[in-house]
Amino acid sequence: MLRSCLALTTITATLIATGLPAAACGEEDKPASEKVRVSGEPGAVKNVKAVGNVPDAQGAIAMGFLQYGNRDVMAVSGEFGLKVYDLTKNPAAPKLIGEVSLPGLWETEDTEVDVKRKLVFLARDPRAYGGTTQTGESGIYIIDLKNPDKPAILSYTKVPAGHTTSCVDDCRYLWTGGPAKAANQPADWGGRPIWVTDIRDPRNPKTAPDPIELARNDGKTDYVHDVQVDDEGVAWVSGRGGVRGYWTSGYHRDPVQGKVRRATAFSPVPYAGGGIEETAAPSKFMHNSFHPSGHRSADGADSNRWRGRDLIYATEESFLDGCAGDGVLTISSLQNSYNGEGWRSTPEKPFRLKSVGTWSVAGQEGSDTTTGDCSAHYFDVRGKVLVQSFYTQGTRFLDVSDPTDPKQIAYFRPADAAAWAPYWHKGYVYVADNTRGIDILKLTA
Repeated sequence: MLRSCLALTTITATLIATGLPAAACGEEDKPASEKVRVSGEPGAVKNVKAVGNVPDAQGAIAMGFLQYGNRDVMAVSGEFGLKVYDLTKNPAAPKLIGEVSLPGLWETEDTEVDVKRKLVFLARDPRAYGGTTQTGESGIYIIDLKNPDKPAILSYTKVPAGHTTSCVDDCRYLWTGGPAKAANQPADWGGRPIWVTDIRDPRNPKTAPDPIELARNDGKTDYVHDVQVDDEGVAWVSGRGGVRGYWTSGYHRDPVQGKVRRATAFSPVPYAGGGIEETAAPSKFMHNSFHPSGHRSADGADSNRWRGRDLIYATEESFLDGCAGDGVLTISSLQNSYNGEGWRSTPEKPFRLKSVGTWSVAGQEGSDTTTGDCSAHYFDVRGKVLVQSFYTQGTRFLDVSDPTDPKQIAYFRPADAAAWAPYWHKGYVYVADNTRGIDILKLTA
């Protein structure tokens, strides 16, 4: 059976059993009646110390960090809206200092912050406040955090997409994508692409009427899930059909148009990327990605030469009965994708990135064997250590110094885990856990 978030009956059965919302992969509506999560095996921990927990952040989905001189602040988004915590005195015991109450908000995945202007951007999914993908309203809240003790909604604007919203071009613009298409959107779309919003004046956002990042899935317009911008400003767009990178500023050669032109957030220049090999990601649904900084190497003949700009790390999110078929972390080579190959891919002549390595939590040490939920979710990378959330399978630390052979070096899986996203911050890992709130972890080995 093809791994796909579109397998509604599979998603619903699996996620109700684990107590996670079916909307976790952004495809379908949450079950009408969600059951309380039943814990499986006892928790498991190795080479990690849990140094703190924030239970009043239950419902957490994502977070970002802001600096105010010597003051260290964490903004946590979730089903409650936004909560702001001070980490300055004790980073293992965050102190709640402010809140924007939006009970029923969905989903705010990968919430981003503008560290210069002290703004937070919350994506309103059409399923928020009891809505549906077919008819619900989607949009973007911009929260002013110039005074972190008194966060306030600066503006709200309707946008035709709203599962995630991401900064591009130094946070002057937002790219907003997902989830599944609305009833009034083209019948041949497989999901919502990207709409661009000008936020240079955050009190008066302006969204362009026409979307971008079309025809991403072998020529079909499909679901864009999220965007991550690398250290050189390339925006990597993940969704059904793989991962494609774009320049959003400056002058660059456009390999599709065959000329040098100016890149903008509204008319980005293709850079590299494409579909992921189906042997690595059968669902074709790539959830989020990471592109290492550095320079592209001349070749990639062996694992010691995979470095810098040659690789794209991406997560496949999918749920099937049993762990073996669930989504994995994929590592692929970007070689042979710099000439627009990913933009010319068709079902008859598909282009795929070469898979270098994969890692799945299924069957790994520390896993709960009683649950059928093993899908990968958000991850963060510092140096050669990748930390990743796997919902009920908790948080996993991987050594990716050899990307062809990722190795688990530590894990933290409480019995009631619902880990959605981990973040490295000043030597700690802060985990947004939808059940537990925020877990604060420190590697011990």
